[in-house]
Amino acid sequence: MKRCFVTVASIALLSLTPLQTGPAAKRDASNVITIVALGDSLTAGYGLSRKQAYPALIAEKMREAGYQFDVVNAGSSGDTTAGGFGRLPGILRAHKKIDIFILELGINDAFRGAPIEQIRTNLQAIIDQVRGRYPAVSIVIAGMQLPDYSTDDYVTAFGGIFAPLAEKNHATLIPYLLEGVGGNPALNQWDRVHPNAAGQRVLAENVWRVLQPLLRQTAATPSAHVE
Repeated sequence: MKRCFVTVASIALLSLTPLQTGPAAKRDASNVITIVALGDSLTAGYGLSRKQAYPALIAEKMREAGYQFDVVNAGSSGDTTAGGFGRLPGILRAHKKIDIFILELGINDAFRGAPIEQIRTNLQAIIDQVRGRYPAVSIVIAGMQLPDYSTDDYVTAFGGIFAPLAEKNHATLIPYLLEGVGGNPALNQWDRVHPNAAGQRVLAENVWRVLQPLLRQTAATPSAHVE
């Protein structure tokens, strides 16, 4: 079953401007919640400005809720699970701590027809490496599905990767990141693949629903810095 996907140049990491609260706008580092979103074009906000991508929209919600935070958009358009794993060491070295790690990868592997077990293995390797450096990190896995080109076994098997992976790793699952967006022309760009600005707002809501309980939990737990 052959599939193809046009890759575009990778986009560098961008740290969103953190909210600053307290006297003289000083932040207590122990109260800053650091979120890193590792993903492909859906996270990077392909065709849009980074301010329109869901990580930036999540940051806005956190600001409104009064959290101190750093949100890092580590999305790279066209990225695969292997590509994300390759970029991961540099991302981890850049942060003394990560409280919440959002993992959104796999769909480009599937468009290329990569073996299901390879996709699963790469995602697990990413989780293992993140947890190895930050044992207390909360992992969020963004579930994905292939468009219903057919009902063949590959389509079904790909969609079945994410929930068992989340359960195995005691991670939080976003059942389907593109819920309400996939297949809706009004919420996608001309290619019918990448969300437009309105579609990214829906993605942000899909992420926010599962993120809110983790934020409350993280805010109530003293941070452990890893040097």
